[in-house]
Amino acid sequence: MLALMTAYCEVALPVPVDRTFTYAAPWGQSPKRGARVIAPFRNEKLVGVVTATGVTAPADFEARSLEAVLDDEPLLGEHLLALAEWIAEYYLAPLGEVLRAMLPLMAEVRRTVYYRITDLGRDVLASSVDGDTAFRASPASRLPVQENPPTAPPAHLHRSARKLSPEEQQIERRVLTRLASGEPVKVSTLRTATAASLPALAAMLRKKWIARETAAAERDARRFARFAVLIPEARLPALTEKQQAILAELAACNGEMPLAHLRRRDLPSSTLQTLVRRGLVRIDERPAVFHLGGLAPAVEPVALNAPQQQALQTIASALGAFHPFLLYGVTGSGKTAVYLAAMQQALDRGLASILLVPEIGLTPQTAGLLDRAFGEKVALLHSALTPEERSEQWRRIRRGEAPIVVGTRSAIFAPAPNLGLILVDEEHDQSYKQEETPRYNGRDVAVMRAKLAGAVVVLGSATPSLESWQNSAQGKYARLELRERVMHRPLPEVELVDMRREFQETGQDQLFSRSLIQQTKAALERGEQALILLNRRGYSFAVICRACGEKLECQNCAIALTHHKPAAEDGLARQGQRLECHYCGFQRTVPARCPKCSSEHLYYLGAGSQQGEERLAEIFPGARIGRMDRDTVRGRHDLERLLARLHSGEINLLVGTQMIAKGHDIHGVTLVGVVGCDHILSLPDFRAAERVFQLMTQVSGRAGRGDLPGRVVVQTYYPDHYAILAATAHDYAAFAERELKYRRWMHYPPFGALANVLIQSEKLEEAAGWAAALGKYLAQNHDAQNQNAGSVRVLGPCTAPIARIKGVYRFHLILKAASRKALNATLRGLVAHADQAQIPRRNLVVDVDAQRLM
Repeated sequence: MLALMTAYCEVALPVPVDRTFTYAAPWGQSPKRGARVIAPFRNEKLVGVVTATGVTAPADFEARSLEAVLDDEPLLGEHLLALAEWIAEYYLAPLGEVLRAMLPLMAEVRRTVYYRITDLGRDVLASSVDGDTAFRASPASRLPVQENPPTAPPAHLHRSARKLSPEEQQIERRVLTRLASGEPVKVSTLRTATAASLPALAAMLRKKWIARETAAAERDARRFARFAVLIPEARLPALTEKQQAILAELAACNGEMPLAHLRRRDLPSSTLQTLVRRGLVRIDERPAVFHLGGLAPAVEPVALNAPQQQALQTIASALGAFHPFLLYGVTGSGKTAVYLAAMQQALDRGLASILLVPEIGLTPQTAGLLDRAFGEKVALLHSALTPEERSEQWRRIRRGEAPIVVGTRSAIFAPAPNLGLILVDEEHDQSYKQEETPRYNGRDVAVMRAKLAGAVVVLGSATPSLESWQNSAQGKYARLELRERVMHRPLPEVELVDMRREFQETGQDQLFSRSLIQQTKAALERGEQALILLNRRGYSFAVICRACGEKLECQNCAIALTHHKPAAEDGLARQGQRLECHYCGFQRTVPARCPKCSSEHLYYLGAGSQQGEERLAEIFPGARIGRMDRDTVRGRHDLERLLARLHSGEINLLVGTQMIAKGHDIHGVTLVGVVGCDHILSLPDFRAAERVFQLMTQVSGRAGRGDLPGRVVVQTYYPDHYAILAATAHDYAAFAERELKYRRWMHYPPFGALANVLIQSEKLEEAAGWAAALGKYLAQNHDAQNQNAGSVRVLGPCTAPIARIKGVYRFHLILKAASRKALNATLRGLVAHADQAQIPRRNLVVDVDAQRLM
């Protein structure tokens, strides 16, 4: 009878498994489809989403019960659940991991990690008590150690390829002793009691001496701010100078002030507590106010011109049903003004809007514009927010308090009621493609969400992706065009500097050409601003040995280490200077000698944005120079401060990576220099020419957006390449025509579907074996698949262009098909075969519509 009364449901969990799991609902509860639950899974407690209710009890096993139901009502509506199922189907991603990406609410769940001792750990502890030397490195670590090995050991042996020190052995003994009772111990308690680091616990976990468990429970994620409030009726006794200072500050601020502001004034908290005890001040706790932030617009909005009005009318007339548009407009043509006007039109009809921007770098400027236009109706979603802030913004959107949403790619999942309009700014940008599971493209998901919601979607760009351009040519998208800049401002003139001839004429290999130096000097003397694009981080991008040619590579990745400190005047690498890997974060100093041949002649190669900043400071000592790259901009506040300095004129010469090329509207910039972006053409990527054209066009568009005309100087070693010539002429149509011809010949997108299948393992032999097995499967089934589903071409398997990242060896296969259905069927067969061959799903990455093949 009890079994008959138990309700069962299907739950999608955030694990790399392509299935849902059946659970019994807690007694007396019936979770709804789209609600969150806490479910036991192995030794973990995971937050999942209910995908089906009223399912039949499993006949072959006893279903485990859910730990808790977190939501009385579904958090995800039917059209968002349908979108999640489409993403899982299209991108071959586990549904649970898709739903985890949709719900940025981890702040509402408290996860606690515990460790407990295993039977093997007990044996090790017992043997140490008996005097056996159990606390040593694993057998794999007992390898002969050379003083200067010519190559690094395999990544899977690297962590254990040394004998543990007596101190480390003692820490392991303390951990096992603390866990000997058999009760799970919280990780913070264990670390405090034993002084064990997280890497040390991870090493013991790999040796199976200890096991890891997690618990999850709901928590209040609301943010609160504490205020100091003056009690006016209180009698004032004798006060110290610091106490008087605090009371004066509060009195000057209408009797109250956030505690955070008091701390910034260097007023001691102990003095404040004394005032609280004496009844002169009280502490209030209030809900924290979220500040949208952003940059105040530098100029007032102007009336839309005729092409903008026509584009707006077309978009507005389509509201209420699914209509996809491609808004093609040259740089500075006023696409953002059309976005804002269209959002106002949607708001007037009671419809919500989502505006996607490719990177956080564009968010401050866009947020400032939206704040001026819509005020408190705007919500912000991106990864730089704290978990609590993201949860707060998500809830505001769901309650309908913020019908205007702006954010990066994950904002496409915002639960906006009555969604009527989706805008994708810079739709060509590869930042919309997520590089971890689920590997969705925010632009394409935006189109599908608009279709499911019956909304209008507008893809905007001055350099549309060739996929979107072809869709508009075929009539799948309606194309809207803005072919002139606002206020009839001219597009900047572009000068090409052939760096091969520059070297012949000067006899020197200089970072900046004579023309770029002269024109930058002239612009600064006129009181104007200049931008220099140098699309590499760091000071120098490689350190090599002049004797044997050895490159200093990361110990975890098959990539050269980048130098991040100023070099000596002679360009020679100095011992002790820092090198860094941009993939895994590994750091080391420059060695005294080459690790391969022991030569002391180590040399820096190439120049990055840090070196560019230093050289510009030498050439223009009076310039106010700034730098914009991932090293100077680590958070949204860093970016806001840098852009504010640029807009105010405090910076008149900015050097940076491609971050400076994306959508910034600085009216004082009249000169743009492009240095070294053509190196992309040498990469093994069929999209290389498209990316060079887009980058050149976008950064060129930063010049001449104000009252003064702009000019661009492009330094290149490929002055005759069609992508560079087309960008110089601002001729997107000519570039697209030629590039599409090559794509059609080679059956690359948009004339076919493409997927990159990545096979990875910490063991080289394992990764190579799995890749060979999958390649053999595809070869054996190729004929049958082609007959049943259409032609699928397979390239590989082979070593990935970057053969190892973060200690993981990488092989890949590239699949191309004329039919997307055929490609999907082949990939599903491949995943199923991998499962039968016991290749773990986490070691097999399927990237549909891959943007990067490295």
